[in-house]
Amino acid sequence: MTLVTTNLQRRVAVIGGGPAGLMAAETLAAAGVTVDVYDAMANCGRKFLIAGKGGLNLTHGESFEPFVSRYGTRAAAIRPMLESFGADQLREWAKSLGVETFVGSSNRVFPSDLKAAPLLRGWLRRLRESGVHFHLRHRWAGWNEDGALRFATPTGDVAVATDAVVLALGGGSWRRLGSDGRWVPLLTEKGIDVAPLTPSNCGFESRWSDILRSRCAGQPVKPVAARLSPEQGGLPEFRQGEFIITGVGVEGSLIYALSPALRDAISAHGVARLELDLMPGVSLAAMTERLAKPRGSQSMAKHLHRAGIDGVKASLLRECAPEAAFADPAALAAQIKTLAVPLHATRPIDDAISTAGGVRFEALDARLMVQQLPGTFCAGEMLDWEAPTGGYLLTACFASGRTAAQGALDWLARSGNHIASP
Repeated sequence: MTLVTTNLQRRVAVIGGGPAGLMAAETLAAAGVTVDVYDAMANCGRKFLIAGKGGLNLTHGESFEPFVSRYGTRAAAIRPMLESFGADQLREWAKSLGVETFVGSSNRVFPSDLKAAPLLRGWLRRLRESGVHFHLRHRWAGWNEDGALRFATPTGDVAVATDAVVLALGGGSWRRLGSDGRWVPLLTEKGIDVAPLTPSNCGFESRWSDILRSRCAGQPVKPVAARLSPEQGGLPEFRQGEFIITGVGVEGSLIYALSPALRDAISAHGVARLELDLMPGVSLAAMTERLAKPRGSQSMAKHLHRAGIDGVKASLLRECAPEAAFADPAALAAQIKTLAVPLHATRPIDDAISTAGGVRFEALDARLMVQQLPGTFCAGEMLDWEAPTGGYLLTACFASGRTAAQGALDWLARSGNHIASP
């Protein structure tokens, strides 16, 4: 194993070349620190680029308090990071790279050209010009007996001595892009408290009949509203949106928004009861009145069509409503307004947009330093938090990378290297 050393002080390793790691590198370099970025892949920011294929959703335009609330049980931990570097600061940062942004109709914020590649290219160029060194195809393998960082490379293993390290290794989804969760045992072996990685912003599996699968797989369900059953701890209010029927279950923006609650219900009960309002905007009384009209010799399909239910919605109703409900207009209307769809499992973690779980905040100090490993900081999706899609994931990754870097600067200063935090 080759040992790489340096006589330069104030050298920090950043492991992970995604948004959190690159923001940490930028913050450190701006303070005059020598920065080495290590990444297991051949290029940095691969998941970032994929996320931008449909239009890079950088952040969200809503006001601060609702924004912070999107982080659920970890909102208090994320709040100070966003107070320092939130949506407005992120947009200004993008502008400093020559990338203008705009707020879309859904209040999501995008680059004006809707592309991730120009922003990433400009960012990497600026980082290199600031002196950041990139070491690609370097997979982190933990520490050696002397405390040096170990990396597996195409030419053999190397050990790197450094003054501090920022870990920004991502979560456990999108394995082919580098976020594979292989860092988890490296930390748990050190006694660091890591919550198991689980899918977030993910699809779910349901045991569809062959008929529904053949007729509806790939079709959108819209408009529709959904919730987790209040009997399983869901909120009484329905959330409106749309989703897609898949060959194995459901996925899409509306499902992703409910994924933490649905996932936890499966964990607690073995099955999550997804409740659908197939006719949002039509009251139960109005739906009952429509269905109570005599149908004469008309088929049930034609009767439902006249009431506004056809296509994939009619198929879902046939799939999930009890047969007896079709003989009673009031009971059928109730099914249309609160149709229970059983979900039995999340889709595999590698199919998820993001993951929950990771290094618990209780194992870190306020500046994201691992309390058991002084000089080691964590950032990004490897932390134990989750948020819905809509720019919230990226914003917290940027903000936590900056926070971890500032923490490293503070720690180095207290350790005698006299570095002033920016």
